[in-house]
Amino acid sequence: MAFSQFSSPPYLHCLLPLIFFILAIFVANSLADDPPLTLDYYASSCPTALEIVRKEMECAVLSDPRMAASILRLHFHDCFVQGCDGSVLLDDTITLQGEKKAPPNIHSLRGFRVIDRIKSKLEYECPGVVSCADLLTIAARDAVILVGGPYWDVPLGRKDSRSASFSLASTDIPTPDQGLLTLLSKFIPLGLSVTDMVALVGAHTIGMAQCLNFRARIYGDFEETATMNPLTETYLSNLRSICPAVGGGDNNITALDYVTPNFFDNSFYQILLKGEGLLNSDQEMYSSVFALQTKQIVQKYAEDQLAFFQQFSDSMVKMGNITNPDSFITGEVRSNCRFINT
Repeated sequence: MAFSQFSSPPYLHCLLPLIFFILAIFVANSLADDPPLTLDYYASSCPTALEIVRKEMECAVLSDPRMAASILRLHFHDCFVQGCDGSVLLDDTITLQGEKKAPPNIHSLRGFRVIDRIKSKLEYECPGVVSCADLLTIAARDAVILVGGPYWDVPLGRKDSRSASFSLASTDIPTPDQGLLTLLSKFIPLGLSVTDMVALVGAHTIGMAQCLNFRARIYGDFEETATMNPLTETYLSNLRSICPAVGGGDNNITALDYVTPNFFDNSFYQILLKGEGLLNSDQEMYSSVFALQTKQIVQKYAEDQLAFFQQFSDSMVKMGNITNPDSFITGEVRSNCRFINT
């Protein structure tokens, strides 16, 4: 059941800022000793790295516009587990259990072959130099640009982890059915603020969702959050035809942003203002009784695309800077992103 169906304790609005402040201080202190990333990390060792990634992403998105959202999602799911260390790219082996089959990933992630192609090009040009973690971070930035989104400089110098965590991938990645407080509990410990969360979830302005991830929403409180005019009724009817209440259809897909599904803009937030968010986790940012701060941010980005773009860029850098401290000690540059080096 969504949090929006419960009443808010009268003192909650006083406690939440204090809780988030304490968590932010703890995270900042725990990450303070991480080695810094730099913008010119490959300037001498592989000066063509950024160009190689850009060209391959251009081909991938031209061939399949959905690939922009897929690569961006890969980057998100990587950074939420052990930091941005390329662990999401690892295949299962006899001695290593990867993250690809964890519940939030198994029916959600695609684009691994695109990463393989980019890595192959980089290895040909600069063997053993560019990490898969950096590759994925650059590719995510280029994916956003290629569908009309903002540019940002990408700090580089990550190492690839020699481990993965199926258990953390199962618990730490935000899921479509979660309420607002649970979502915040996934972002805040990573050093990502409430504002960061609302901006980063704006990535849902591109991409698709599977029926199994929005069925409960469209047969649940959709009609309560939305202003049910004829256009909204038609939209809901179409969603229900794609995703029947019973009888299968779990893998059927529809756009997260039905207005401009292949274009990176702020229409996602405008949809939330109308109460028509496809995922419960998205609509909670506006409609939940706990949306004391997030509702105002959603309204701001719905009205001001430039403000959204600026914050999204800043928050992507911040998320991309979440590192795995162990990878700087025991990490490597994988020659194949699917397997650790022997």
